Amino acid sequence: MATRSGATSPAPAGPAAVKKKAKVAQTHTGLVRQARRINRELAEVYPYAHPELDFENPFQLLIATVLSAQTTDLRVNQTTPALFEAYPTPEAMAGANPVEMEEILRPTGFFRAKTRAVIGLSAALRDDFGGEVPGRIEDLVKLPGVGRKTANVVLGNAFGVPGITVDTHFGRLSRRFGWTTSEDPEQVEKDVASLFPKSEWTMLSHRVVFHGRRICHARKPACGACPIAPLCPSYGEGEMDPEKARKLLKYEKGGAPGQRLKPPPDYPGQPAPPLAAS
Repeated sequence: MATRSGATSPAPAGPAAVKKKAKVAQTHTGLVRQARRINRELAEVYPYAHPELDFENPFQLLIATVLSAQTTDLRVNQTTPALFEAYPTPEAMAGANPVEMEEILRPTGFFRAKTRAVIGLSAALRDDFGGEVPGRIEDLVKLPGVGRKTANVVLGNAFGVPGITVDTHFGRLSRRFGWTTSEDPEQVEKDVASLFPKSEWTMLSHRVVFHGRRICHARKPACGACPIAPLCPSYGEGEMDPEKARKLLKYEKGGAPGQRLKPPPDYPGQPAPPLAAS
């Protein structure tokens, strides 16, 4: 079981403790109960769950989220300090020299496309919203390169507006938990939203993504070291031996640095190294 220190003690859910389960259909009421219980357990495992992008204001979070496509949050966090030092506002970023910005963004991959994207996005903020990031999803999704996922990240974490963020981790775990069968992010968002009170949406997103990144991996989930194994209808899809499973744990659960250079004060793990030290 995980402790607040981030360490994972021997999981009670080994092959001898939890049998591989057959997936069975259940009523919507039963699904709601199961989903909310999983959320409560994840809250115990990850009381420090948070967005894993470093940011100081809505503009920084918006740009960082756009840059996180096709790369890790770690690489974005290692890149954005230089970016925001050079271009601290939408007005400054909109007027950036593309060649100079490309060199800054090169470590994130697809740096030419990302340069065009953030310059265009910044110009739209400058021209259409007075240089401010709007606080409504209807306005955010009108910005170039901003979809519902990015909008929900910004609203939930910069404006306190509840939203469900469906990235690859959230979608994968939602299907494994039986909360949805859809591969479409908007449908996943609707299906999961129907199971939880709106007040839980943002933190639910963080907890599920944390679990997906640390334990419930895409190719080989660490089932034998999973503290919510007794609740999971997909238990047994991954490594069930507790010792082998523990070796699959990542970030603070595996004793390694996290993704943020400046994590929240209650984060129990180590901060990520800056780009030059990585």
